[in-house]
Amino acid sequence: MKELTHFINGAQVKGTSGDFGDVYNPATGEVQAKLPLANPAEVSKAVEDAAEAQIAWGATNPQKRARVMMKMVALMNRDMDVLAEALSREHGKTIPDAKGDLQRGLEVIEYCVGAPQMLKGEYTDDAGPGIDMYSMRQPLGVVASIMPFNFPAMMPLWHVGPALACGNAVVLKPSERDPSVPLMLAELFVEAGLPKGVFQVVNGTKEAVDTLLDHEIIQGVSFVGSTPIAQYIYSRGIAASFALFLILHNRYGTGNHVTLITFIALVGAVAWARIWLKRHTLLELLSGGLIGFFSLYLVLSKS
Repeated sequence: MKELTHFINGAQVKGTSGDFGDVYNPATGEVQAKLPLANPAEVSKAVEDAAEAQIAWGATNPQKRARVMMKMVALMNRDMDVLAEALSREHGKTIPDAKGDLQRGLEVIEYCVGAPQMLKGEYTDDAGPGIDMYSMRQPLGVVASIMPFNFPAMMPLWHVGPALACGNAVVLKPSERDPSVPLMLAELFVEAGLPKGVFQVVNGTKEAVDTLLDHEIIQGVSFVGSTPIAQYIYSRGIAASFALFLILHNRYGTGNHVTLITFIALVGAVAWARIWLKRHTLLELLSGGLIGFFSLYLVLSKS
């Protein structure tokens, strides 16, 4: 029986909790792998290590971060067949559908190659009497992404790509039902040049999610999933006062229809969304929106 791992500090790491979940082959109904389920100590260690790695990554030139995205695009195209087969084996999608899942995620990584342009600041001379103003975008720090089972490649890439491009470290908690592709993507990011520890993948259940939501180092959480779970994450996240980006599924588990941005971008968010919906594609809306979400917008003045 195959035993899967976490992905911590650039390497596959066996679980130490002693708890495992079953990963099924939906085509046969048979258990094909055992998945380690992280306890709070394992999750906390992954977060703490990510915080250490983020310092240098956040200080890295945005163009150099974009080159990692560029290399990731090449590696995903190289390994498309292997990734699609792994996705199909755990999720049950046909190979063409699995490749479509990967392609939609790949397009966001391609978009992130242009992130440096979106991370530029602005300067306003004489904004007031004897006052100049300038703005800059900075990483949030360590962020967490909690992802669903139905798009095991597309959804993680939609969230992880923009977060990394902005200079954050990411702790990803994928679905326990199809975790192999997120683990494989983490390895590809390291091969693409991402420093070890900047992207961590921790498998687990509600206990792992709660640890991420309650951890003082976590500065933002992105989530895709059902409305009841989103409400839970929202209420717990508001109590912790960090940034939230929630994409909710409808009651049938398909179709993203609500996006909530809190704590950072409430002011003007509705007007911003209306403008983008009129002028841009859904890909641009989500990618550009996540670039904005995962970077802290600072407006400073000097006299």
